[in-house]
Amino acid sequence: MRRSAVSIPSNIAEGSGRNSSKEFVQFLYIALGSINELETQLIIAQEVGYLQDIIAIRNKILEIKKC
Repeated sequence: MRRSAVSIPSNIAEGSGRNSSKEFVQFLYIALGSINELETQLIIAQEVGYLQDIIAIRNKILEIKKC
């Protein structure tokens, strides 16, 4: 979960440093994949009993995805 969470802003930062808008968009899609991965890991963590209430976190994830 930490790797996924760190990967999101890292890919956005890397993409913003690229030379073209096309490359930046590519890194945004990679960041979106990472946030989807994080969301899946949260759901799994809840299902196996590691976390109890992930509603607030999932709402934040949905908010970030809209950007």
